[in-house]
Amino acid sequence: MTEYLFPFALTVFAGLSTGIGGLLAFHKKASNAKFLSYALGFSAGVMLYVSFIEIFPKSLASLSEIYGDTQAYILTTIAFFVGIFLIAVIDKLVPEGTNPHEFHDIEETEEEKKAANLLRMGLFSALAIAIHNFPEGLATFIGALEDPALGIGIAVAIAIHNIPEGISVAIPIYHATGSKKKAFFYSFLSGLAEPVGAIVGYVLLINIFDESLFGFVFALVAGIMVYISLDELLPTAEKYGEHHIAIYGLISGMIVMAISLTLFI
Repeated sequence: MTEYLFPFALTVFAGLSTGIGGLLAFHKKASNAKFLSYALGFSAGVMLYVSFIEIFPKSLASLSEIYGDTQAYILTTIAFFVGIFLIAVIDKLVPEGTNPHEFHDIEETEEEKKAANLLRMGLFSALAIAIHNFPEGLATFIGALEDPALGIGIAVAIAIHNIPEGISVAIPIYHATGSKKKAFFYSFLSGLAEPVGAIVGYVLLINIFDESLFGFVFALVAGIMVYISLDELLPTAEKYGEHHIAIYGLISGMIVMAISLTLFI
């Protein structure tokens, strides 16, 4: 039982970082600062590096033991793109106005605050983020369960990218209700989907979890993380800051992840 505590703690940490975004939402400069651009680029770098260098190869190795090298590569590749397709479908099903991957500037949200459905938009954003966070929670948990060092990298990357999602929930709710407590509460609550996703996902899989399923799940996770990096993190990083700041963050994230993985070889 104790081996599950650390992965679960990492998942809680990653999910509840939406609450940090909820706090930052009350400070306009903080939510639009260049450091956020760098941090988002950094998160993308971690996710992309760990997906291609660690997760995909681990998936391939697991499936190779069962299916052989050629078939394993085909299955890993298919599962990888299924992961991309899965998160893309979730993105598509969420309306753009409430989609946490469709970020808005503070000024844009200020213009919208007179609209009657501002509170509704904030609540739907919280729901949309909860849906997106569910598979991320499972990814963090499974990653940490297999390799604690890998789990830490995934958790930190997801925690960073959850901050602007928390902002996207808190801003409309705060301006609709005037209550910082409510704004923070809903941004915080939306992040709980990650530990819930870890628990529910693992409970459903625990009785059938073997080397083969592990390989498929890890390939799915790699696809999900690559999509999030390319569709959400990098575009948002450039929107918040400058192109080169986002790229510097991206490269830094890759370097830090490479060093951290090397230390645990």
